[in-house]
Formats: sequence, C-alpha cells, structure tokens
Amino acid sequence: MAKRIVVLDYGSGNLRSAERALERAGADVTVTDDLAAAAEADGLVVPGVGAFAACMAGIEALGAGPVIAERVAAGRPVLGICVGMQVLFEHGDEHGVVTKGLGLLPGGVAKLAAERLPHMGWNTVQAPAESVLFAGLPADSRFYFVHSYGVNDVAGLAAAGAKVTTAHHGTDFVAAVERGPLSAAQFHPEKSADTGATLLRNWLATL
Repeated sequence: MAKRIVVLDYGSGNLRSAERALERAGADVTVTDDLAAAAEADGLVVPGVGAFAACMAGIEALGAGPVIAERVAAGRPVLGICVGMQVLFEHGDEHGVVTKGLGLLPGGVAKLAAERLPHMGWNTVQAPAESVLFAGLPADSRFYFVHSYGVNDVAGLAAAGAKVTTAHHGTDFVAAVERGPLSAAQFHPEKSADTGATLLRNWLATL
C-alpha cells in the first residue's frame, strides 16, 4: 500500500518537482492547501523557496502552522525542504529583519558566512552514523543546494537531541536534521538525482 503524502501548497515552493520525485519513490502524492488532508496524511512535506518571511506569511495566511505543530506533537512525520526546513526553526534573520518561525526546532536562520553566495550546486554532506535519511548512501554522495541563508548552530541542535547532517560552504552549516517525527533538508532531494531519490525512499520507509 503506497504511503499517502501531502505536499503542502501555501503559495511557495517547488511543488511539482517534489510531487514527481515522491511519486517516483513510490508514494501516493497530493499537492493541496487542504489542512484536513495535511493533518491526516501519512506524511506531510513542507516545501519552500525564496525568502523566509514570504514563506512564513504564506503558512500563516493558510493557518498551517498549528497543523504542522500538531502533527509533530502527535509523532506524525513531517519533512521540510529548503526554506520549508528553515521555517521550522525559531526565527529567520534576512537583511536585518527578524521573522518568527514555527519554533519546532531550536535556533535561527542567518546569512551564510561565505564569500560566494548563493551556495548553488552540488555538495557533499557529513551525516551521522545513526541517520535514517542517509542510510545506505555512500559518504561522498552529493546533493543539490540553492540558498544564501542557513542554520549555523550545529552544536545547539545536536544538544537538543537532533541527528544533524552538515555541509561546508565558507563554514559548516546544517544540511539536514532528524528529530523524532521531524525531518528536514536544506538541499533539494527532488533535484538531487539518485541520491535524493534514495533519501526520499528512506523517509517514506519511516512512515
């Protein structure tokens, strides 16, 4: 029986490519702004591209924040992708403007400390041995990133009981995080070819 996945449509995000990648990984996927469907699905994907503040505004306009939080509190899986990962944190600081996030993970999002931005293209990641998302993937696997902002407090996240995967661009930053039912990736698994497909299948296997 295929897992029922909702890709949340709140007006931002790479919806169709996420939908196609999840379908290829074997899921039954619906792209919708229906919060009841989002609450009831086996897995919820929160996508996001562009600015933190714009994504949060879309989530708030839809009233999706409590649904995402309730899923996590009930132990029901959520996967955040790119800015959909960033909004799971407490705040985002863009151009000196701090926007409140969903607060489901500790810490905040800030501009990457790198000479060349955006961080765009393929990069390797360092996943912990106990990671579920990266199970079966070789250490030199590459994923596709497009971002100028990220989460730098790797130690704080790890101290909060999260499994933290890092990448390096100017500095180490959080490439992915796993804590209970909450999984998130700064990169785009749906644009990361076979490695991204494996990661999505690993996530679906947890549902």
